[in-house]
Amino acid sequence: MGITSFYFLCFFACILFLYYIIPKRWQWCFLLLCSIAYYLLTDNGLLILYPLASALVCYLGIRMMAGTEDVRKKKTALAAVLAVNLGILFLLKYINFGVHTINGIARLAGRGDELLQGFHLLAPLGVSFYTFTLLGYVIDVYYGIAAPQKNFGRLALYGMYFPVMISGPILSYRESGEQFFEPHAFDYRKVTRGMQRMLWGLFKKLVIAERLRLLVDTVYGQYRDYPGAFIWAATICYAFQLYTDFSGCMDIVLGMSESFGLTLPENFKTPFFAKSISEYWRRWHITLGVWMKDYVFYPLLRSRFFTKLNKSWKNRFGKKKGKQYATFAAMFILWFTVGVWHGGDWKYVIGSGLLHWLYIVSEELLEPPCARLMERLHINAKGRFMNGVRIIRTFLLVCIGDLFFRAESVFAACAMIKSAVTTWNPFVLWDGSLTKLGLNGVELVIVVFSLLILLLVSCLQQKGSVRDRIAGKALPIRWLIWYALLFYVILLGCYGPEYSASEFIYQGF
Repeated sequence: MGITSFYFLCFFACILFLYYIIPKRWQWCFLLLCSIAYYLLTDNGLLILYPLASALVCYLGIRMMAGTEDVRKKKTALAAVLAVNLGILFLLKYINFGVHTINGIARLAGRGDELLQGFHLLAPLGVSFYTFTLLGYVIDVYYGIAAPQKNFGRLALYGMYFPVMISGPILSYRESGEQFFEPHAFDYRKVTRGMQRMLWGLFKKLVIAERLRLLVDTVYGQYRDYPGAFIWAATICYAFQLYTDFSGCMDIVLGMSESFGLTLPENFKTPFFAKSISEYWRRWHITLGVWMKDYVFYPLLRSRFFTKLNKSWKNRFGKKKGKQYATFAAMFILWFTVGVWHGGDWKYVIGSGLLHWLYIVSEELLEPPCARLMERLHINAKGRFMNGVRIIRTFLLVCIGDLFFRAESVFAACAMIKSAVTTWNPFVLWDGSLTKLGLNGVELVIVVFSLLILLLVSCLQQKGSVRDRIAGKALPIRWLIWYALLFYVILLGCYGPEYSASEFIYQGF
């Protein structure tokens, strides 16, 4: 049951109504039952056993930690929880990644076609999201940052809250966990603002992302027939498709939660305004970046191995460069992990991981000489022009990573890049060829106009909350804006009895 479907909206409306009429002390229990019901209504409801098992293992580990002062026993409990949950995650998502990698190495070495046979296991909805959410909490309990939860049902709700299971965000218990169990009185402002945000998410998904998907699927599915500028156009469209799809899902999830009185962490802050790749990742999939830094990057830097490496390289390369090189080495592991998180395929490892590591390392190494060069040329490094250049440069670099992310394979991505840079056919952008890729002229106009609306809102978001600004207007103006958006989605959204909106791109993670 997709969250953009009419049935889900009815499901949500019923939940919202009952949520505020039942006794407040039972609200969290009701949300837990709704989360279980939602899971059971998916294609394979039995897969709910996976998140329940993960929650149970984490609960037992937490109780073991809370019941002892012995550091060794606490470490044993933490190690067991990590081993079980990461082991399940590996079997469900990454076992074939290892098999295919070994077989590929064997073929390169001339050892035959297949050393190992892969197999497929059905993965539950949001397996990476609930696994990281629960593991982050267990680690926090181990370090005494978060209080151990004594109620299994409450821990299950925190890990299985149904809107978050779709595409995140990854939660932090110490920041947002306890609010799930607090009573929430009906608040007209929160409910209406939540629905407004859901409407904005539906606009992104149904009006923009679903249309761009048609063009992107055509070119990427038959990339040999669409060389040069076709690939550039499709890749730029995919960057916007991915953003409107993923951030649109987050708007729906966060808006739905706001209607329940819950405040979840933001996952996007206008990432296409970033002036560097580092800044881009502080604006894109924010909760994943925070999780990776807290539980992968910083522990790596504090580990015995990297402490020794840092000391050794400081002696060899100097204090500043030695520390920088050791940080780059830890970042390599970090970005490899980020790539693997996105999927068990080398195209994800490269497109969402190692390529971005290379970008960031290059930015840090090239920043000093570039600053000196601009100073000699008397170029204002902080002026609007250079900031605009940096934004465009960052966007294009992101697009290259997105190309790997979307392509069928690494080899297909490399072939597409070669075709894009060796075929000169810019005329296809204005001779009507784009209207043969799944969208006619009217549909393209709708996409362009909708993207301009998105750009306008994104520019306004740089100065503060757009919803707050609209709320400050007179009542007729407020109603005009929100009803205009509502009918825009109703009239121009891609949905209906004969249309099935695609799943959210990050739903598979």
